[in-house]
Amino acid sequence: MKHAKKAPVGEENSAIAAKPRRVSKSALFVAVAISFAGMTVHSLAQQPQGGRTPDVKVTTLRQVPVTIVSELPGRTVAFENAEVRPQISGLILRRLFVEGEEVSAGDQLYQIDPAPYEVALSSSEAALARARAAASLAQGEAVRQRSLIRTRVASQRDVDTAEATLQQAQADVTSAEAAVRAARINLDYTRVLSPIGGRTSRSAVTTGALVTANQSESLLSITRLDPIYVDLTQPNARLLQQQRAVSTGTLKRENADQAVARLTLEDGSVYPHEGRLQFSEIIVDRGTGSITLRALFPNPEGKLMPGMFVRAHVEEGVTDRGLLVPQQAVQRTPKGEPFTFVVTAEGKAEQRMLKTERAIGANWLVTDGVAAGDRVIVEGVQRVRPGSQVNAAEFAAEPAAETGASARLPDARTNG
Repeated sequence: MKHAKKAPVGEENSAIAAKPRRVSKSALFVAVAISFAGMTVHSLAQQPQGGRTPDVKVTTLRQVPVTIVSELPGRTVAFENAEVRPQISGLILRRLFVEGEEVSAGDQLYQIDPAPYEVALSSSEAALARARAAASLAQGEAVRQRSLIRTRVASQRDVDTAEATLQQAQADVTSAEAAVRAARINLDYTRVLSPIGGRTSRSAVTTGALVTANQSESLLSITRLDPIYVDLTQPNARLLQQQRAVSTGTLKRENADQAVARLTLEDGSVYPHEGRLQFSEIIVDRGTGSITLRALFPNPEGKLMPGMFVRAHVEEGVTDRGLLVPQQAVQRTPKGEPFTFVVTAEGKAEQRMLKTERAIGANWLVTDGVAAGDRVIVEGVQRVRPGSQVNAAEFAAEPAAETGASARLPDARTNG
């Protein structure tokens, strides 16, 4: 049986001594790596990527006058609309207008056969002449009876009878005169006239049609399009915000019922004429929780037609302490809350939560979170972290008030 060769005693002790030295080197390497990682994490928390202070562009906020404009949906409504119906019965002899063209108030539209009404007028005039003759005879008889009673030839009874006969004859004259006027009015009604000026619709009847007085079906309708109404819908909550802003002095306006309004049409084009608010309803719709505003717009070209959907930009008033923050400087948390970064006096980036009211052009109108004089980071915001040091330089273009700019209602994602 062979025995394994044993190493010398000196070599065995040397190998045993070498093992602890290798373990010590490994432990030292791990400790150094952990220390370096800790320093790196700490450094990243204090410095941006790249290990150098980032350059950012800032804009200094200042309070400026801002015209507050609300965008409201609406529909156009005719200024005047008349449905023409006959006031007498008869046959249509002629139609005297061109469908779809403009007519003026008083223009003749149809001619109804006047012959029966001419005969009725003649008969009424004859009855009037007969009544007048009878009244003249009664007048003479009354005068004679008054003279005879003074000579005691006639009795008081004869005088009273003559007076009563005269009064009855005079009443008959008055009745006959009224009948003549009625007959003449009916004859005039054979000429169907336009009650208002405007554009005609298609005719519901043709020549030879029989019409009746005050029938349910109209002969045509006439619509006045210049000017034209626009009925707008505004949430009641927004109205309460306006009233609160006016009462606190934040919003100033001269006359709410005469506010300027501008329209955007369905195809996105801007209507060239501006209108003015006329009035607002005093009753809130239970189903929608909104009120109706009515604005009046000129419509000389007839571009607006009743029933069109439009979006109106209504000037609510002016706030002289508005703070406009560029939209590119505003970010949002995962919950949708808006925030921005402000450079402090020490040159560090400080995160500020904002309360935004609405968008005006390329800016947000901010009511809380920043103040006049704050330097808001506009460019390079993706390279900064809260508390990190930054090199700030002024942005070339500062935000300015956009008078008359279209403003949206409060964004549902904001906390404003």
